[in-house]
Amino acid sequence: MAESANWAFPAALQPSLDEARFDLASALDAVVLLHAEIPEDAFTAPILGTERAGNGVVIREDGLILTIGYLITEAESIWLTTNRGTVVQGHALAYDQNTGFGLVLALGPLGVRPLARGSAETISAEEPVIVIGHGGRAHSLKATLIAKREFAGYWEYVLDEALFTAPAHPQWGGAALVGEDGRLIGIGSLLVQEAVAGKSVDGNMFVPVDLLAPVLEEMLQFGRPAHPPRAWLGIYATEMDGHVVIGGLAPGGPAERAGVMLGDLVLEVAGERVAGLAAAFRKIWGAGPAGSEVILTLSRRGAASRVQVRSADRSDYLKKPRLH
Repeated sequence: MAESANWAFPAALQPSLDEARFDLASALDAVVLLHAEIPEDAFTAPILGTERAGNGVVIREDGLILTIGYLITEAESIWLTTNRGTVVQGHALAYDQNTGFGLVLALGPLGVRPLARGSAETISAEEPVIVIGHGGRAHSLKATLIAKREFAGYWEYVLDEALFTAPAHPQWGGAALVGEDGRLIGIGSLLVQEAVAGKSVDGNMFVPVDLLAPVLEEMLQFGRPAHPPRAWLGIYATEMDGHVVIGGLAPGGPAERAGVMLGDLVLEVAGERVAGLAAAFRKIWGAGPAGSEVILTLSRRGAASRVQVRSADRSDYLKKPRLH
């Protein structure tokens, strides 16, 4: 993800202050640069790195910031920078692995107005949107909502309905997706390939902001939603020729300890056939909360076998935020 400030979208792709039906300048300022430092021995460091930069969106007057959780997972320090150059330390408050949302509290005044939350339910495919990254209009992009559909991520993650936009914003992590009314409707998560007019183009996936309200208070109180954590196996899976294939394993995770290997095909979960990542992950979660036994039927070099995996709570593998 691009971090340098020495770039800008072409003027024709930037949102116009004159054309906006809302206070665009205030909305632009509500998105801050987020820089996180993670210990080298952190569980997520090998995959996500020890220095992570992205965006955060100020959503409350007290400096509460909504971002995408992978930016702040296991962070030992967080710094926030506004468009006006104000630099403030932040504290990682919470991370919800089900939605992917992370919450950060600014530990000093940012001097910006919060961005009001809207609802992704109010927008349909093919409608115009704005993707706002830190850096004002130069780093903000006029885009189109291409689709609203299910998304399954290889790291045991599923959204019933994610938001997909094009063209792509190169600073997608934690970016604000804003509707024509100027309200926040999504938080940037990924760079993806989208089909537009029969061609494959780069786009972005956003987590709908609607998923925040049901868990916000619990995240603020407990650092995570209060419901029992989902069963986690520590597999990185992909779909290939209609099969779910193990493409990676979390070191020391439940699946690796149980003997699951790279290249294994997942035929069944808990005795039921699965076709696709979303179905496989939902079957795993349906076996019970973290700590439950999950039976996988695997195909390895043409031979089928069953493996019993005792699932875990993924957060038990992660370093916890230091208190300030």
